[in-house]
Amino acid sequence: MSVELVEVVRSGFRECVHRGSAVILDPTGEPTLTLGEVHLPIFPRSTNKPMQAITLLRNGFDPVDDAELAISTASHYGEPDHVALVRRLLDRFGFDEKSLECPPDLPVDEKARAAVLSGSHEPRRIYMNCSGKHAAMLATCKINDWPTEGYLDEAHPLQQAVIATVADLTGEPETDLGIDGCGLPIIPVSLVNLARVFATMATADSDAPERRVADAIRAHPRVISGTNAPDLLTMQATPGLVCKIGADGVHAGALPDGTAFAYKIEDGSDRARIPLTLAILQRIGVDWTDAHTELAAPAVLGGGARVGVIRAIPGVL
Repeated sequence: MSVELVEVVRSGFRECVHRGSAVILDPTGEPTLTLGEVHLPIFPRSTNKPMQAITLLRNGFDPVDDAELAISTASHYGEPDHVALVRRLLDRFGFDEKSLECPPDLPVDEKARAAVLSGSHEPRRIYMNCSGKHAAMLATCKINDWPTEGYLDEAHPLQQAVIATVADLTGEPETDLGIDGCGLPIIPVSLVNLARVFATMATADSDAPERRVADAIRAHPRVISGTNAPDLLTMQATPGLVCKIGADGVHAGALPDGTAFAYKIEDGSDRARIPLTLAILQRIGVDWTDAHTELAAPAVLGGGARVGVIRAIPGVL
């Protein structure tokens, strides 16, 4: 059963609450805090992307730099540098944008979206926030002489490799799959094992695929997200943190010593995400700065003025 985690207070009144489940692990992998149901599988959505990127590295994908690896695990905002990285990756392996099987979309970033629309351009596959992952999957298919059409199918060799990697990293048995927003299979994982995967990424040997993905994310937090994105802001404030959001209120991360967390907001609210992540980091004991304080309690606005706050419920964490 989920618990109350985040509250919205407007003009002194508790306007609403966001419920969910969360887990914090110590460096040995043991839970130090469990709230709600952390052992039942959920769909982590894009929080699974690092595991998909690990699969690509295990199967011969060789990015030219950390930025290319970062875009391969990104939920990018479709800003010009994001699009350029995806296009560079496609070009390097002889693909064009039509080879991508993710759906067409507009950029997430407001300025990038406005620029596209003002130019009378329509949604494109390369703008879709998962296009970097899809481009890297196409590259891995080509490296292994796997079909480059139909790579979304769970029976495709690439997706079978992803399923095997997730099972290896999480220790969870194979189960029924869902379909993610980009069309790829999505594998259910429990919050406790999702946190353990991020701990593994943060503490693996420097040349291991797990650590390579973690280091690329930490080196390029804006590439894996975008301007003012939750992951960017949180990692900028917390040196050494590796984290990744997923749609519908999922977030997981780990510090260099293996302390890790994962949570799921029940109603999928984005506004609950940063206050909860910051409260978890404070509970873990990160060195607190003004940047953390600013992020921990976003303002509720009324008529352009601050009239309330979104915050983790005091005493829950």
